[in-house]
Amino acid sequence: MANTDDNAQDNGALDPIIPIDFTPHEVSESKFTYKFHWFHAVVAVFVLVSSVSGWFVLTARSVFVEVDPITASIQIDGGLNFRLGQRYLIRTGSYEITLQNEGYHDTVTQLLVDTEAAQTHPFTMRRLPGLVSVATLEMEGARVQIDGVDIGETPLVDVLVEPGEHQLTISNERYLDYGAVIEIEGRSVQQSFEATLEPAWATLSFTTAPPGADIIVDGETVGVTPFNVEILQGERDVTLKLAGHKAWQEEFDVIAGEDLVVPPVELEPADGLVFIQSSPTEASVTIGGEFQGLTPLEVALAPNQNHELTFFKNGFQSTKSSVRTAPNEETSVLVELAPVTASVQVISEPADAELYINGEFRGLANQTLELMAVSQQIEVRKEGFVPYSAEFTSRPGLDQIIRVNLKSLEQARLEQIQPVITTVAGQQLKLFYPGAFTMGASRREAGRRPNESLRDIQLDRPFYMSYREVTNAEYRLFDAEHSSGTIQGLTLNNENQPVVRINWNQAALYCNWLSEQEGLPLFYRVEGEEVVGFNPEATGYRLPSEAEWAWTARTDGSGSMLKYPWGDQLPPPENAGNFGDVTAQAYLGEVMFDYNDGHFATAPVASFEPNHYELYDLAGNVSEWVHDYYGSAGSLGVEIDPLGPELGQFHTIRGSSWAHGAITEMRLSFRDFGAEPRDDVGFRITRYLE
Repeated sequence: MANTDDNAQDNGALDPIIPIDFTPHEVSESKFTYKFHWFHAVVAVFVLVSSVSGWFVLTARSVFVEVDPITASIQIDGGLNFRLGQRYLIRTGSYEITLQNEGYHDTVTQLLVDTEAAQTHPFTMRRLPGLVSVATLEMEGARVQIDGVDIGETPLVDVLVEPGEHQLTISNERYLDYGAVIEIEGRSVQQSFEATLEPAWATLSFTTAPPGADIIVDGETVGVTPFNVEILQGERDVTLKLAGHKAWQEEFDVIAGEDLVVPPVELEPADGLVFIQSSPTEASVTIGGEFQGLTPLEVALAPNQNHELTFFKNGFQSTKSSVRTAPNEETSVLVELAPVTASVQVISEPADAELYINGEFRGLANQTLELMAVSQQIEVRKEGFVPYSAEFTSRPGLDQIIRVNLKSLEQARLEQIQPVITTVAGQQLKLFYPGAFTMGASRREAGRRPNESLRDIQLDRPFYMSYREVTNAEYRLFDAEHSSGTIQGLTLNNENQPVVRINWNQAALYCNWLSEQEGLPLFYRVEGEEVVGFNPEATGYRLPSEAEWAWTARTDGSGSMLKYPWGDQLPPPENAGNFGDVTAQAYLGEVMFDYNDGHFATAPVASFEPNHYELYDLAGNVSEWVHDYYGSAGSLGVEIDPLGPELGQFHTIRGSSWAHGAITEMRLSFRDFGAEPRDDVGFRITRYLE
């Protein structure tokens, strides 16, 4: 109350206190009411900006953009960036940066900001081209090249050239090239270059006696002597030519700027041209003793002189002539050569043969001719005879006779026939001219079998037959895998033993193979691996026919027929052959106890004495497959060159072997047959002569 009083006193009077009625407001519950004002938005924006700015500052990188030139303006697009002095605050990422500066190409590229806190990115702007002017002193129209690229002819003004170092080349016809290295500043700066071209020629002075000669440089006439010629540098061919005179020619190595006075040239009178002919042609010609060639020919000779010509040709007399020429004049020479002949007598048998000299018919061969002493082709011909042909040169002064005896074609053919031939496998075959004989045996002959009927045979075709049976080595050239095996522990497979354990078909295929190696027509027709027929006209290798085998085994050339290989009596003489003997008595059922050949089984071929035809082992060693199918037909007349039945199940086997020791088998008329391979059956080869 004290305060009240004090206040009242301060106011100067006492105010009355008036009581009023007061009734409190009854509120059921308490409520807070907020009213938004503008300063609240300001605060919110400030807080947001502060947050974003703080976040940007914490995540941005300090980037220094280093540009050459340093005066370039920089613009970075693609995100937030703030420049602080020389650096930018930029977040990690890719931005487009644009650089601009006067005198440089605008540069738009990528700025890649990585995660480094502080980083530098250098950029170099490309200068604009420079403006280049080029001039040549005292001339225009010189060709200008920069770095080998033609840019025009002088004078050139404000040509755009990229900044940097370049090779400037200026060239003009008849001048030396000018070259220099120039530095182009660029940035549209104007630069000028001037050059003086040096001459590329020298002056050569020519005089001739007489004057008036054409001066020809590298084929182009440039003046007439006397004359001073500007000639480009380099190796130049200079010719001075005046009618009626020999051309003067020389090479000059012209150096630019070095003039030359050529000593006076004395021109010689031109040669005369001589056309030389002879009859006959192709005669050798010498002039003054020097060979010039064969007629017809053309030569140049010194004028105003006599020249001696000599002509030579085989068969003709040498001839001399002379000629005198005038300068630049054409002359002809024609010489007739006289032949050199000699008398030649031709004597021919038969007398009506025809004579040809160098292919020309000269009448009947028996005559005397005058022949030129040169090599000539002499021919004597007559139908049905082998022509005679030879080179012949007659010799003057000598009596000469040509004697000719023509051979008939048949005689020549017979002379060409070889009595012995050799196969590619090394086997030798002997030629036989057979004849008539009787094959088989009489019923009264001891040991005769029913299949040995008598047959009258006429062999007309000459044939070759091998001296020996085919060996293992020779057969393995055809079948490298073949083995003849063993018997009782003894080998039958040595190289020189006869091949065994092959059937007839294999033997026939071997014959065809041998024919193929020598290009002969195949005797046997084959389908797959089987023989299905034969060609009786073929001259290829084959198995001997039974008749051929019997003729070579039984006849002796005197008309007699042999019973055994050695004669008509048993036992065989020593070394008669390889038969069933005491060496094989433990293995064979029937042997000759009074004979020992020293071999248990097969022996090397040709180990024993040959027969009267020089053939080995026709009896003994191994029996042999022959060409014929097996049959027992008797003779119904004379059989001519028989090749056996056309069909059959078995093939005939002839001759005894190492396994035979009985009288029946020892006889040369003994016949056997078979289809399967055996260890005592091999073969030999034959072929017709024609």
